[in-house]
Amino acid sequence: MAVAALAGCGSQSQALKTVERERSTDTNVPFKGCDKVKCTGELGGAPYEIKLPTKWNGTLIIYSHGYRFTEPVPPAFAPVDRTALPAAGNELADQLVSQGYALAGSAFKTNGWDVLDGVAAGEQLHAFFLKNVGNPDRVYVTGDSLGGLITETLAQKHPEWVSGSAPFCGVLGGTNLNLDLALDVAYAVKTLIYPDLKLTGFASNDEAVQNWQGAYAAITKAGGDVANGVPKILLVAALVDSPAQTKTYDGSTIESQVRARAESILTALGYGTYGRYDIEQRVGGNPSGNDKADYAGRVSNEERSLIDLVSPGATDRLLTQLDSGQRVTADSAARAAADKLGNPTGRIDDPTITMHTKSDPLVLVQNEVVFRDRVDAATTTRKADLVQLYTLPPATYSPQTGAPYGAGHCNFTTPQRLGVLTLLDNWVRRGAIPAGEGITKAFGGDPSVSQVYSPGPWPAPVPAN
Repeated sequence: MAVAALAGCGSQSQALKTVERERSTDTNVPFKGCDKVKCTGELGGAPYEIKLPTKWNGTLIIYSHGYRFTEPVPPAFAPVDRTALPAAGNELADQLVSQGYALAGSAFKTNGWDVLDGVAAGEQLHAFFLKNVGNPDRVYVTGDSLGGLITETLAQKHPEWVSGSAPFCGVLGGTNLNLDLALDVAYAVKTLIYPDLKLTGFASNDEAVQNWQGAYAAITKAGGDVANGVPKILLVAALVDSPAQTKTYDGSTIESQVRARAESILTALGYGTYGRYDIEQRVGGNPSGNDKADYAGRVSNEERSLIDLVSPGATDRLLTQLDSGQRVTADSAARAAADKLGNPTGRIDDPTITMHTKSDPLVLVQNEVVFRDRVDAATTTRKADLVQLYTLPPATYSPQTGAPYGAGHCNFTTPQRLGVLTLLDNWVRRGAIPAGEGITKAFGGDPSVSQVYSPGPWPAPVPAN
């Protein structure tokens, strides 16, 4: 008992020292600059870059980028990206460095759904920085999309050196939950719109791309058929709560809503085809299933009314058609392996601020609800360490200019990103929990940033984590 008591005192003492260091007011912490340290290079097969200020405030920010395709994919077929990113954009990086922050970021050893490689890259950057640059008083981890999942996985794995976490538009519901929805989209598209669509087991990335292209043509054609095609698009969207706004379409008219939902379906279908091919190669099979899905139970009265307004009785006809389709069963071993590719438990040990656009066609905003519920279930003492913020889009905008924020995947302004990191820094260094006037001040009075907006529940039943 005496030994246990001494051990407890030791851990409390260490925790106090950590807090004391994190709250240091030193703005001129010693470090080695890029004239003495190799600030660009490669670690473990991943290119990295470090940006350093003239005077260092003792804070290191490690950034994890979002999903990068393993091969060129539609619609742009852009070259594969292997660049190192120390922040989400040069403007943000310049502002953070000018305020005394040190930034570090890298590509990952592999592209694709490479959460484990992303976590390893963050660990390697942290170790390299400590050995070669300086000893930070505090470390913040942040990232976009898949990088948001990597961010939270790093924070969960390394509470001993992570001081705060800021995942943006993160896949915080985990790999399987999101890939299941992609299967729901693909299944509904195959059953209602494009019978030739393959759901799983693609032989190559090229085959997966060809399937997406065929679906694209079929969905585009369906969008021009008001009586028959449009109800199908609306029903597919209803099954997974695809947003009625995207960065391109504001959803201010029925036509705009249909276009937005078609775009959302095609976005999700990318991860249901060439994205799925990558994941299935990693886990050795198909990790997703819809054999127990109750699709009729996912269509709300409001969604039903809209579909039947376009074509009377269409909802029941289409749901009957869905029930007659060939369902898919997950391979249990592949599903277990995919679960290890990122699935936050909700156990948080440090201040955590998330931000999500209200209308995200790729990583649904409801990921935040799943994560919040897991935090509530995982702990009774750290719930206050989670603050969730949302950006709300303008009511109208043109397809030519697009939404400036709030609609689209990871569509944030630089001031919005900077505001989150400012709030996190004030929380860690000064104990100022983000709320009220503090939030308003951090975002310069930006009315599009909300802490009170509440997304709906996840579109499908969520299994216990």
